[in-house]
Amino acid sequence: MVLVSVYPAVYPILDTATLGRFGLVAIDTARALLEGGAAILQYRHKGFWSREIVEEAERVAALCAEANVPFIVNDRADYAAMIGAGLHVGQDDLTPRDARRVVGVKATLGFSTHNPEQMIAAQTEPVDYVAFGPVFGTRSKEHPDAIVGLEGLGDARALTPLPLVAIGGITRETAPACWEAGADSIALISALLPEPRARMADFVAMGKQHARQCIQLGLNRS
Repeated sequence: MVLVSVYPAVYPILDTATLGRFGLVAIDTARALLEGGAAILQYRHKGFWSREIVEEAERVAALCAEANVPFIVNDRADYAAMIGAGLHVGQDDLTPRDARRVVGVKATLGFSTHNPEQMIAAQTEPVDYVAFGPVFGTRSKEHPDAIVGLEGLGDARALTPLPLVAIGGITRETAPACWEAGADSIALISALLPEPRARMADFVAMGKQHARQCIQLGLNRS
């Protein structure tokens, strides 16, 4: 069992393509996730950012602001800056250093990594957390990177003092193992659907149980 941090144990992602497959609306899903206990929320849209998409992201951002929950935009530093959101970038996006110039020093900035070399390189970037994966197989990316597994996740934990977010194919059954391997947080997309409120609450409860167990064993990292 690893040390537990104060970073949100569950990192829900509103992926517009996945929501479409489930026939769900982003604003309603965001509201349900927040009611279920979400303590951070990312908006992920891989297609063209039309006026409707920008307005949708702004509405979700407003919900998060009302709930005092950090709101993160995936990939797009320009829209994150315009909305006043945090930003998450990947290996093919703006470098974190350049992205920081766009969103400013106060915005939360996350960075995806997929192997030890990328994780080591990330330590010199101005980021607030790092994501690592895919831990398991995932259908949320058209061209996913190689699966790293729980062993790879554990190795990544040893390479960074930053909050570590496990990404890729995580389910209710595998979530505890990700926390055990060293993840501070687990990123979830389809595992929270089609009942986002109930499933979010369930994952949050699991995260709290894990934290209590760590504290009982004197493993609190906060």
